[in-house]
Amino acid sequence: MPIVTADAVILQSFPYGETSRILRLLTASHGVRSVIAKGARGARSRFGGVLESFTQGVATFYLKESRELQTLSAFELVRSRQALGSDLVRFGGASLLAELVICVTREDSHPELFEPVVDAFERLETEPADTLEAVVLGETWRLICALGFAPELEQCVECGTDIGPEDDVTFDQAAGGLRCPDCAAGAPGRRLPPRAVHALRCMTGGVPVRVGRTDGHWYLLARWLEHHVLEGASLRSLAFLSETLSDSSCAD
Repeated sequence: MPIVTADAVILQSFPYGETSRILRLLTASHGVRSVIAKGARGARSRFGGVLESFTQGVATFYLKESRELQTLSAFELVRSRQALGSDLVRFGGASLLAELVICVTREDSHPELFEPVVDAFERLETEPADTLEAVVLGETWRLICALGFAPELEQCVECGTDIGPEDDVTFDQAAGGLRCPDCAAGAPGRRLPPRAVHALRCMTGGVPVRVGRTDGHWYLLARWLEHHVLEGASLRSLAFLSETLSDSSCAD
């Protein structure tokens, strides 16, 4: 049984039995892996209590391809990312990205996601509070595109006409993107003003952008995930984040 050592970030961590933990790791070389850390919850654990969600490190585990659950041998801490737990929006945003990766990827798939996810976690840690919500939206769209589910935002999904910067267009979820003004007539979808199209293009391209009203953007994101990415399923972290943002808005 070979031993694998890989840069890794913990997407999910939960207790198993009385002394162990099960982790979902995103690794730089072996994609998403499920591992068990035996004895991790014991007082004298060799893991030192670092096996929490979003922690980055170097994981060593025994790999047997016929098993779904591998055995973790060691985890060398690189970054704890405790700041993500200090704020509900930061925590909710990181949880959304982690849950999305877990739901969409398979074992040993998408190792190229490692750097984008690590970069996203780092940005969520340090982003100022007044622009944090827009960053969560942007990083989620960027991950969706990296997973291969990008919407068509440059050309009309019906006729192929280029969408101009000042066009009033319709976002057709079922068709997979924007409809030009001519093709939007009588077709289903949600009208998007030019500023919303610009914001979406920036988000999917990984370009920072300020967003004023966010309700419409969260609606589009949730419907896109349900229709194209999750096949009708939902994400608990998205519901948590929506509730958190709603409570924050009411408090303001």
